[in-house]
Amino acid sequence: MQVFSLATFRRVAALALLSVGLAIGAAQAQSTAPLSAAGQAAVDDVISKAADDAADAAIAANVHERFVSRFPGAPVTDVRATPYGLYEVNLGGDLVYTDEAVRFVLDGTLIDAETRRDVTRARKEELSRIAFDDLPLALALKQVKGKGERRIAIFEDPNCGYCKQFRRTLEEVDNLTVHTFLLPILSPDSHVKVRDVWCSKSREKTWDDWMLRGKVPPAATCDDVGGEVVALAQKLMVRGTPAIFFDDGSRANGALSLDAFKTRLDAAAQAAPKADARK
Repeated sequence: MQVFSLATFRRVAALALLSVGLAIGAAQAQSTAPLSAAGQAAVDDVISKAADDAADAAIAANVHERFVSRFPGAPVTDVRATPYGLYEVNLGGDLVYTDEAVRFVLDGTLIDAETRRDVTRARKEELSRIAFDDLPLALALKQVKGKGERRIAIFEDPNCGYCKQFRRTLEEVDNLTVHTFLLPILSPDSHVKVRDVWCSKSREKTWDDWMLRGKVPPAATCDDVGGEVVALAQKLMVRGTPAIFFDDGSRANGALSLDAFKTRLDAAAQAAPKADARK
């Protein structure tokens, strides 16, 4: 990738946008009703914004190039300007920040001092959103509580203590459908338990017996889905358990408290498509 100066890029952008202006002028010449002052101002605003956006994109491309040159092999997937005078560099889901010259790099959490908003966490949540209906739910256990109108999907390891803690929290929530992806990542025994649960006659009951009551799943053999779930988790950048996906595509990492879970659940239910619209 060639690195252009901002001045050079503005000249290139201006030439590209000139054709847009000529096309608009030609259209006006053929029209019996020329653009009003307000209409012309709107066209000028569009052209100006396009030029600014193109210039910003060029700067981000330059930052991308400089960052990779300083950190060879860095998995940079995107670079974008922030309202804080820094550039956000996406490293496959991990975020760092740098200046335009890439002289300094901030590897940590960016906090908005006025609002106390965790900018980094909010951005990561935005980037990690999914389309819930695109999840391969056939690979998951399914448990319906009450009407089951609200939905979540969870990635859990059978040897995850926080997952067991969250399972007890779920016991306090009604009107919920829970899709559980059995993710064997913590120990070799995890895969054994996932296989035994998946191959049991009553998967959901066997899972709850283990997670809530400590009853070891009976040994069983079949073609389990552990490998497919591991691949899915990697695709979704799930790096620990429990990982909770809500109906609106947002996610939470770790065992939420009951109040925090209910708050997220209600917010997701408001934002997610209604059941009738999903059919």
